[in-house]
Amino acid sequence: MKMIDKKQFLENFQYFDNEVVLEIINIFIDEYPERMTTLRKNIDEKDFDQLKFNAHSLKGVVANFVAPQVQELARQLEIKGSDKDLADVDALYESLNEKTGIVIDELKELKTNFE
Repeated sequence: MKMIDKKQFLENFQYFDNEVVLEIINIFIDEYPERMTTLRKNIDEKDFDQLKFNAHSLKGVVANFVAPQVQELARQLEIKGSDKDLADVDALYESLNEKTGIVIDELKELKTNFE
């Protein structure tokens, strides 16, 4: 199951310098483990403000990569933070983590278009 709309991704980045696209991808890949660890910590500590903020941040970054399923999961976590609602938050996090992992793999593949 593909997470990234490859056609739209390539269209969105067609006028960007290849080095810039690679940098954007590499930064996301490098930051991914810390982003997910931070979200997990926000959930565990019931830090709803930070959960909302960090999920919103992830949602914005993922939007750049045209990965609507991941974007939607991040949006749902953001809402959980807003509503101070922990119901189903663990399942949401696990799904987000799994699908974001797929995005990482797809980005590694897409990088070859810009190298």
